[in-house]
Amino acid sequence: MSGVLLGFAIVLVLVGVGFVAAWALPGEARAMQRGIAPLVYYITNPALMFLLMSDADLGAVLRTYTPIALITAAATGLLYALVAGGLLRRPAGPVAAGAMASSYVNAGNIGVPIALYAVGTAAPVVSVLIAQLLVVAPLYLSVFAWCRHRAGRFAPARSDDDGASPAADAGAAAGAGADDGAAAAAADSAGPSRSLGATLARSLANPVTVATGLGLLAAAFSVDLPAVLGQPVEMLGHASVPLLLLLFGMSLRGQRPLGRDARAEVVLGTVLKSLVMPVLAWVVGRFLFGLDGLDLLGVVLMAALPTAQNVFLFAGHFRLATTSVRDVTLLSMLLALPVSLLVTLLLG
Repeated sequence: MSGVLLGFAIVLVLVGVGFVAAWALPGEARAMQRGIAPLVYYITNPALMFLLMSDADLGAVLRTYTPIALITAAATGLLYALVAGGLLRRPAGPVAAGAMASSYVNAGNIGVPIALYAVGTAAPVVSVLIAQLLVVAPLYLSVFAWCRHRAGRFAPARSDDDGASPAADAGAAAGAGADDGAAAAAADSAGPSRSLGATLARSLANPVTVATGLGLLAAAFSVDLPAVLGQPVEMLGHASVPLLLLLFGMSLRGQRPLGRDARAEVVLGTVLKSLVMPVLAWVVGRFLFGLDGLDLLGVVLMAALPTAQNVFLFAGHFRLATTSVRDVTLLSMLLALPVSLLVTLLLG
């Protein structure tokens, strides 16, 4: 129980610091957002993923936890796509971003302390990270790249809700202005002068996926970096979580969750992420894989985690549905603590 509380307390404090910084320094807030986002995307987040993967016990995590994470994420994302695309008739870009927001959990930030303190092992969180970074994230990034490719290089950037402020969303989500490095790279890769195959290949070669693959290779062959390389990578990786949470906190200032035009998508994504996904994880873990006790608790706790801030970063990088993703991330974070406490009481 204390591990659940500690994990969420750390995240909320850092998000609060980002919010206060944006409130106290409004003139500098946009510049900070535009600088932090590409730094996290290209440098610190890949370093963190390499660290986590290189220390993984591959045999222990690939047998059970990773398949459960994949099945649960696929089922949740598919449910969102069916409802948002089939019933709500939303376009492909917002549907893809919303599906990722409803099924991609914050394992790297909150999951590590929760797994260690509540379950006693990092196996559940490492398994989720492997599933998300090697399968789920590349799949969604490929879809995002396809959506941008179809829209064309000179299509105007748009939010998924017409009433949102483009400047606020662009500055908050990876600085999506044309002169921002990350967003410019995404726009360039989506341009009509490139083939769709080249666009998808570039999305698969994103820094996070490459770093994850290198980390798994290091774990598989027991490769240890020399101190002159290992310590800088460790320092950069440790900077990723606070920077990403600060960036998310800054984006919350001046924003109103549950905007009228995106309300249906936000409610749908939040319900799927916070309520449906943990239930699906329990069903899959209990009845398909025969888990019980702490093993089952670890699976369900990972599914109950809130949406990862990386989804917000990725959506902004490809200029897709940042407003609803931000709202789902915020609301799922608020609901994650009571849901996780309830899961711990029922299964712990």
